[in-house]
Amino acid sequence: MKKLTSICLTTSVFMTRLGSKMNQYQRLVDNLTKLNLHNMAAAIADYRQQVNDDQISFSEALLELTDKEIAYQQQESLKRRIKRARFPIIKRLSEFDYQFQPSINQQQIAEFATMSFLDNQENIIFIGSPGVGKTHLSIGLGIEACRQGVRTLFINCHELILRLEAAQGKQHLERVMRRYERYDLLIIDELGYLPISANEAKLLFQLINGRYERKSTIITTNVPLSSWGTVLHSTATAEAILDRLVYHSHVIKIKGKSYRLASVNSYTAQIMHF
Repeated sequence: MKKLTSICLTTSVFMTRLGSKMNQYQRLVDNLTKLNLHNMAAAIADYRQQVNDDQISFSEALLELTDKEIAYQQQESLKRRIKRARFPIIKRLSEFDYQFQPSINQQQIAEFATMSFLDNQENIIFIGSPGVGKTHLSIGLGIEACRQGVRTLFINCHELILRLEAAQGKQHLERVMRRYERYDLLIIDELGYLPISANEAKLLFQLINGRYERKSTIITTNVPLSSWGTVLHSTATAEAILDRLVYHSHVIKIKGKSYRLASVNSYTAQIMHF
């Protein structure tokens, strides 16, 4: 009888301690979740078992858990920056076919990818016919900027002008201008693809002037710089914009075939073959 009582007491103590440990473990998981350390919370059970089995030490487990959490947080932060940048599609520099466009200096693009041009508040202007890769390169540089923690925004030129005009009509132009001026890297895509009125050109000038020697801008266009006066319906405004853009700028002229036309021709050839 005494032996049975002793066994019961031992079992009771063991279960109490086990319950206490389980409660502590659950509290730990809850605390990690409250601290938004979700990756650690999801992986801790496996590491707990490894520590209990003496496969790794407690400090080794904690180091691995925190390393993985840091990597996870960095990746999530990058996803948020890319989403906020509003890229229409994800295009990376590593995917660009320099052999198809030999006129592009790959080493120069690699230098841009270091973001050194941001330190000097320099601009980049990609000029070329539709489909030669201007947007791909600008998005690729934008994503690399996001990876390096640079506050970036990608916007089509026509959409940008519409937003500025709407703000002007609602008497909110100054506030909206300040918002666009704050981006460390502003990418304006397809300048000149659609007609730009004299008033729209002036709004564009105000934005470029507000960013002048303070922030960097990337512009893609299919219009030669010499023809901007015609596109903007004002030679004076065009000259004022170019004066501020080109002064600290890298002008990249892309001469080559269209990727899109090449893809269409390849697809057509495949269909004809069948």
